[in-house]
Amino acid sequence: LSGLVQSVDDYPVDTISKRFRYDVALVATLKDMEEDILEGLKSQELDDYFSGPFTVVIKESCDGMGDVSEKHGCGPAVPEKAVRFSFTVMTIAVPYNKDNVRIFEESKPNSELCCKPLCLMLADESDHETLTAILSPLIAEREDMKSSELLLELGGILRTFKFVFRGTGYDEKLVREVEGLEASGSIYICTLCDSTRLEASQNIVFHSIT
Repeated sequence: LSGLVQSVDDYPVDTISKRFRYDVALVATLKDMEEDILEGLKSQELDDYFSGPFTVVIKESCDGMGDVSEKHGCGPAVPEKAVRFSFTVMTIAVPYNKDNVRIFEESKPNSELCCKPLCLMLADESDHETLTAILSPLIAEREDMKSSELLLELGGILRTFKFVFRGTGYDEKLVREVEGLEASGSIYICTLCDSTRLEASQNIVFHSIT
């Protein structure tokens, strides 16, 4: 994510999206969280040199940002709609004594501060064709990561990370469209998993409801 030398003005006028490669974004995020991960190991009295695997739970979101306008020269503002695809690291866990021990849990999963933008698009969130064209490579990267492991140096040693994806934002957009829920709220209610309103209402204790 570092080393981007171009400013916004350097991109062609007809550019409608800007995105990071998914694996690069996850690496940058984990590097930023290095201190939290090492502190989490210490707090659980685990070995600082534990190499993994670390299981990272990712929650995605894909939200319309409403109308954004940009003035072209001295003319009037041109209305545009924007969509942001982002992700949040929800939990990180490690295996210990035949159990999974959490060494990190996001305390404010709906906060903008922990939400990492992955792709910004000038598009209407109901424009399924445009969203699909822009996000398809990103979704393919996500699918690849489901069945692979990441080797990353943290704290001076190589550690292994596996990724689990929950509440995937793009998939939710498709469900809304198919089920006629577009722009009327999501059937997904829990911020930690893929539970629907009906499922979550039957067991409030195990779900984080917003």
